Amino acid sequence: MEEAHSVNSPRRVLSFSKRRKQKPFGFQDSDSISSSTLRASQVHGPKPSEVYGFVGSISTVVATVIFLIWAYVPDKLLESIGIHYYPSRYWVLAMPTYLMVTLLLGLAFYVGLNFIATPHPTSLSTLFDEYSREPGEIDSQMEEGDERPIDPISDIDITRINDLMFNSK
Repeated sequence: MEEAHSVNSPRRVLSFSKRRKQKPFGFQDSDSISSSTLRASQVHGPKPSEVYGFVGSISTVVATVIFLIWAYVPDKLLESIGIHYYPSRYWVLAMPTYLMVTLLLGLAFYVGLNFIATPHPTSLSTLFDEYSREPGEIDSQMEEGDERPIDPISDIDITRINDLMFNSK
């Protein structure tokens, strides 16, 4: 029997009362945890996607600041700070340019692969394939007063589409 102050959850029944039911030794389920510190960290901890998002955003800001310092601060100032080895200033322009060209070529390659994988418009595989379904027949035993059921999912014949598109008045 459930307690008066409990909530049903898809994972388990959560109880708001201060009393806890003690389970017999050896019959604890996977949700029960003996340590209260572990229970608090599991219930109230951050989600992994939140942690990855936070770390990703912070590292992006830090990398951008380092890149801008490297790009705009004069060499003499960097050497006075103690930074003697850093990439050539050529890469300040080359790296973003290479990244953008790589991105554009990747998108063009992706579109090209889709064009290659698509059959020619006159091919019969654009009309019929192994997954094509003919429309079902309406049940002939239906009476006039009965509601018509929703037709099952099927393909519309190309001749019917052409007739509707080009021969309608």
